[in-house]
Amino acid sequence: MTTQATDPPMRVSSEASDEQLRMASGQGEAYGKALRAAGTAATCRAGDYLVAFVNDEAEGAYEWDEGELVWREASPDANVHLEVAIADGADGRFVPGLTVHVDLAQDGHSVVSTELPFLWHPYLYHYGGNAALPGTGPYDVTVRIAPPRFMRHDPVNGQRYTQPVEATFTGVQLANGRKASPQAQPRGADAPTAGGAGGLPEDWSAAASRARTTDDLRARAPHD
Repeated sequence: MTTQATDPPMRVSSEASDEQLRMASGQGEAYGKALRAAGTAATCRAGDYLVAFVNDEAEGAYEWDEGELVWREASPDANVHLEVAIADGADGRFVPGLTVHVDLAQDGHSVVSTELPFLWHPYLYHYGGNAALPGTGPYDVTVRIAPPRFMRHDPVNGQRYTQPVEATFTGVQLANGRKASPQAQPRGADAPTAGGAGGLPEDWSAAASRARTTDDLRARAPHD
């Protein structure tokens, strides 16, 4: 069940003037335009957020691995890329740093249940990952968002994102397929696949964490 929509504060404060709040809304309008350009987005208000579910053909991405970017192609069993875009319910800006979980069910039975990491995109930041699903649907999609742990500036407007949020979309059809990117170099292992043989999309976050730890250790190591 979709969490009841709430209105996060957006008032002049010691941290934000009226003009600055208008600038924030302008950023949100630009993000909303990019989201609408995605074409197949299903959207709803839930809690302090605007939540959108988008799907596309499975695709690869670059990932930081031991000091360099390597391309991880969509695995052969992947046939859809699941995307969740989450914006602030007041100013419309993308909200980073969230823990986002998505469930897809068909006829009351769970088909895929996985966490989606943040993915950089040239025009639409989102949380996403590849999956292997039995067909185009329809599916019932449930997005769950945990209260983020990041700090919030502003004694007035910082009072937001305090509750777990759920957004549901029913009867969603998927655009099954797989995009190949043979020109991308250098290449690493295939990207993980939720519901398939390649592992869960959480692997992306785990690998990124390991890479950051390795780089931090190298930075702290004494140099000759």
